[in-house]
Amino acid sequence: VQLAESGGGLVQAGGSLRLSCEASGRTYRINAMGWYRQVPGKQRELVASITTGGGTTNYADPVKGRFTISRDNAKNTMYLQMNSLKPEDTAVYYCDAVVVVGGLVRNDYWGQGTQVTVSS
Repeated sequence: VQLAESGGGLVQAGGSLRLSCEASGRTYRINAMGWYRQVPGKQRELVASITTGGGTTNYADPVKGRFTISRDNAKNTMYLQMNSLKPEDTAVYYCDAVVVVGGLVRNDYWGQGTQVTVSS
């Protein structure tokens, strides 16, 4: 599985951005996808996730009500609509695809990351 993110950039506080993550390769193996973010000196943290089967979504508390994760299975693409952006949302955002093998072993595939910078 290969992942390619796009859509990052510089935006003022209160603005919006939409990130995209296109998957290629053995996409039929993907069980769930998610967006993570990381700032220098801190651990990568989950922002939002979505299952590929039922489309169940999950959000980190800091982004609830502002971010929306979605997917287009026909295009093998996942999106993150980010509204009401805050300076603390500044980070490198990574796309993640989860493949569970044999119902037991989790394998994560990562994109290269895209920078989101929110100015105050």
